[in-house]
Amino acid sequence: MEAVKLEEIKENKLLGRKEVLLRIDHLGKGTPTRKEVREKVAEMLKTNIENVYVISIRTEYGSFISWAKVHVYDDPQRALQIEPKYIIERNTKEENERE
Repeated sequence: MEAVKLEEIKENKLLGRKEVLLRIDHLGKGTPTRKEVREKVAEMLKTNIENVYVISIRTEYGSFISWAKVHVYDDPQRALQIEPKYIIERNTKEENERE
């Protein structure tokens, strides 16, 4: 990932999370994995990786630009209560294969 830009951050106080939209430029490389995106968001927002859940990563056709939708929770236990099971599994499995 060459450049990651926070395009939008919405505070959702009711659910105790931030809803983040990222633009990821990855010239000459494939779409980044969920693990790479989680690590980068945790670093950028100075939070623990257990609080970060990647909802989706979409790559624009024929380009090296991806858009990622990410939820960043204040409390990791709250995330386990709210996020669907398949999202939790996609973000926590050992081998984050590309989807």
